[in-house]
Amino acid sequence: MRSSSTFGVHFILRMNKEKNGNAPVYVRINVNGARIEMSLKKSVKTADWNPSKGFAKSKNTELKILNNYLEEVRGQLSSYYREMVLSKKLVTPEAIKNQFLGIQEQENTLLSLIDYHNVQMKEVLAHGTIKNYYTTAKYLKEFVSAQFKKQDIYLTELDYQFITQFEYFLRTYVPTDHHKGMENNGVMKHLERFRKIIRLAVKLGWIEKNPFELFKLKMQKVERGYLTNEELISIEEKSFSLQRIQYAKDLFVFSCYTGIAYIDVMQLTPDNIILGIDGNYWIKTIREKTDTSVNVPILPKAAYIIAKYKDSPRSISKGSLFPMISNQKLNSYLKEVADLCGIKKNLTFHLARHTFATSVTLSNGVPIETVSKMLGHTTIRTTQIYAKVVEQKVSQDMAKLRNLLDNQEMNKVKTLKVVKVS
Repeated sequence: MRSSSTFGVHFILRMNKEKNGNAPVYVRINVNGARIEMSLKKSVKTADWNPSKGFAKSKNTELKILNNYLEEVRGQLSSYYREMVLSKKLVTPEAIKNQFLGIQEQENTLLSLIDYHNVQMKEVLAHGTIKNYYTTAKYLKEFVSAQFKKQDIYLTELDYQFITQFEYFLRTYVPTDHHKGMENNGVMKHLERFRKIIRLAVKLGWIEKNPFELFKLKMQKVERGYLTNEELISIEEKSFSLQRIQYAKDLFVFSCYTGIAYIDVMQLTPDNIILGIDGNYWIKTIREKTDTSVNVPILPKAAYIIAKYKDSPRSISKGSLFPMISNQKLNSYLKEVADLCGIKKNLTFHLARHTFATSVTLSNGVPIETVSKMLGHTTIRTTQIYAKVVEQKVSQDMAKLRNLLDNQEMNKVKTLKVVKVS
């Protein structure tokens, strides 16, 4: 923490409390422009006080004893100030006063900050997002326990080194279950959430300096996986005798032709289907993650799947287009779909959204601006992660143009030959 640049101790009389010629002695503590006053439970005759020096006039033994006491107080307060500076604690007049009076200051801790953030954000952030914050908090608790051998840590103890040590902890973390260790971007996501929590502490005045100020998050560019047109067709044409597998496959295909994420698919109701100005049916909804409007025309294959499940008793009882299924179960069943279809890629429901953006739309010439709108992206830069597909499309289109121009040149040559012969 940044220490204060100025410190001063001055003794004064409180003349507004003067009685019978005597006034109480107060000490005024100044730290970096801020000040506080404290009663010393002593009094002196106003005639025996030197206001310019801030001490009693040494006329007798009693007044000399008072001055000695005031010097002791000054020494104690100065000692507390130096201790706080050396221990890099936040130095305030109140903190020095509390030290002198023996009052234990209630400092804010890392866990109290995390709890405050999660309570405040619970109604603001999406359920999935707040779950991610809980996971980051879990890792922070484990790190503090392993690194500092205690359950919590004061915010004043956080610094740049704490962040780098936490980063190393995440990179070397070995899960006890079957999951793999974290990749770089997984580590960066936890640090990104931690940084947002720390920013809240700065805004609240719970911490003076942001320890993330000099720390740079380093995300690595990752190619987004998606199904090729051939892989998508192989899934579409495959039928399964097990209803749970067939349902997982149908929901996946539905998302491949609408680009709608899992949580938004589960929340769709018949009211989300509207008749568009083009005379065709559309899905109109709000994306939970970004709270943005999403309007997607219902393509024939998506319409078939809607019709297949809208009259299901489970759909009707819930008032939804599709029966409820957890994301965890859905992704588990999709791994079986991939195995049975001979697809080696990690088939998750979110892969359907990427497939919609690539194989279904961009690869077929749908402009990136239109795709961005249908995906509910808040900025087109998010959609540009699929730019490689756009480049492939441009390459294909230019190849067609090249062939067309080559054919035109060949026709010109043939025409010239005919003219010369005749």
